[in-house]
Amino acid sequence: MTAGRVLALLGPTASGKSALAVGVAEARIAAGLPTEIVAVDAFTVYRGMDVGTAKPDAAVRARVPHHLLDVLDPSQELSVVHFRDLARDAIALVHARGATALLVGGSGLYWRAVIDDLGFPPTDADLRRDIEARYAGDAQAAHAALGAVDPTAARDIGERNIRRIIRALEVVELTGRRFSDWDDAWRRYDSVYGDLEVAYLEPETVALRAAVDARAAAMIENGLLDEVATLRGAPRSRTAAAAIGYAEAEAVLAGTARREDLARAIADRTWRYARRQRSWFRADPRCSVTQPSSVLSRWAAE
Repeated sequence: MTAGRVLALLGPTASGKSALAVGVAEARIAAGLPTEIVAVDAFTVYRGMDVGTAKPDAAVRARVPHHLLDVLDPSQELSVVHFRDLARDAIALVHARGATALLVGGSGLYWRAVIDDLGFPPTDADLRRDIEARYAGDAQAAHAALGAVDPTAARDIGERNIRRIIRALEVVELTGRRFSDWDDAWRRYDSVYGDLEVAYLEPETVALRAAVDARAAAMIENGLLDEVATLRGAPRSRTAAAAIGYAEAEAVLAGTARREDLARAIADRTWRYARRQRSWFRADPRCSVTQPSSVLSRWAAE
């Protein structure tokens, strides 16, 4: 697709990738290898959502150029295709400056969208709302309906993922094609960037779980409740509202949950997400587990 070096540092939440990426970028810059970070994250794009997304602070961003931070208001929806276009534009800008793009993130979906040539079915918000109303949160009925028109998609998605089931039904009704027919490109791992190198961090389960717990506690200590209080009352898109920690903090502020239970609620939800992230990346043949010290030594002074 384009010429230019692309490095990618991937891993589940709390695996240490953000701090390592900054260390790698700083070492490369010091060695005369201009490097800029492109965040592959669904939530750091939103302004005002800093603590809950563990967004790098101003001091870090002054030392290392970052892209795709603070580019949308929380009220704005972010589709995968929109993110793909933003990220590819950022990578092109980095390359135009003669620098290396260092992609950093934990969203397997967004990673694949940016790096691979995937097909994305069209969307229709009105049709999706109609389908959601039709099944009124009844995942079992929606799954049965999907099984009747696309048994492959129904098998792959499972009975509990109501959002994905609704999306599959939307595609079938909108295009007349089975949702599973769009999956062929997803089974291939052919990057649009010829000069790509990937490092994948995956700490041992016990260590990762401890890091997730520590991250949840740090979010609260660093002012998550104050941040959510500032955001209260303002509209948030579906994507922004899905950020972990915000709904949990909102419940505390609303008096429907206890503050002393907040860290555990955030950590439990984060851990479930981290497990899904591991599944995403383990399926990608480009993602073999790499030790942080190896990443630093390999990329810092090449």
